[in-house]
Amino acid sequence: MSIAERRQPIEFRATVAAPDAAKLRVAVLIPCYNEEAAIGKVVSDFRAALPDATIYVYDNNSRDRTVEVARTAGAVVRREPLQGKGNVMRRMFSDIEADVYVLVDGDDTYHAASAPAMIEKLVSEQLDMVNGQRVTDIAAAYRPGHRFGNKLLTGMVAAIFGSRIQDMLSGYRVFSRRFVKSFPALASGFETETELTVHALELNMPVDEVKTPYKDRPPGSVSKLSTYRDGFRILRTILILVKEERPLAFFSSLALAFLILSLALAEPIIVTYWQTGLVPRLPTAVLATGIMLLAFLSLTCGLILDTVTHGRREMKRLRYLTIPAVGADRK
Repeated sequence: MSIAERRQPIEFRATVAAPDAAKLRVAVLIPCYNEEAAIGKVVSDFRAALPDATIYVYDNNSRDRTVEVARTAGAVVRREPLQGKGNVMRRMFSDIEADVYVLVDGDDTYHAASAPAMIEKLVSEQLDMVNGQRVTDIAAAYRPGHRFGNKLLTGMVAAIFGSRIQDMLSGYRVFSRRFVKSFPALASGFETETELTVHALELNMPVDEVKTPYKDRPPGSVSKLSTYRDGFRILRTILILVKEERPLAFFSSLALAFLILSLALAEPIIVTYWQTGLVPRLPTAVLATGIMLLAFLSLTCGLILDTVTHGRREMKRLRYLTIPAVGADRK
């Protein structure tokens, strides 16, 4: 089978048309780093799928001809010097004004023809995020390690924050303006996809997924994703978000661990004391007491921070509600 044949996406037919651009400003956002081999086709495909949209390519210190190729293809090219996808997204979300935002990677692995249906779903159902759930039968496009890691990390987020997204690490999404302008964008790298998902789930935003074909990269395009390094960064981001958004659960878990350790150390000392009336292992007794105090301190921190987090969540929700839903003034 030739490379061209292998890269043909699974057939997906859009059942709806894109919204009228006269009513909605649509911006296609493409973060790029060394995508000379793919960016021209990505821009041309999205120009064909969304002819009235403005396509922005944000170059992230590319050392090849990414900027030149993107500009020739008709994109508005801008630069972000801080390295990392999260830094690029923060800049894009801050600078660009639109009603609907289409976020896609510049590696030509996503299906541009799915964009009109995703936008229509966002507008007609007044959603805040439509996630492109990747579907492929090409092993090279979605390696087993990445597939397993995605399921594992998505499952962790689902267990903690809610199970409404099946492909948390997808780089193909459509957002409403109120999502983009209420998103804090604190991550710097590929873990930003996790932050996007948790932001939607934490504020109980209306979201949905659309299955979209996923294909392998074109010849000459190389993935920047490191399975283990970026996987650990995403895992660290999940733990940080749990600490910040679920502090009571996080610090209660620490308190329980300290409690069990303290009791395990204290058990033989207590037995000896009841039998002899003596405490022969005084240093161990002091250590067990200190660990028990840490358990109560962790629980207290969790209770206090849970109140603080509740107030922060209310403020984020109020900020979110100040921005009208997409298409709300056109109903």
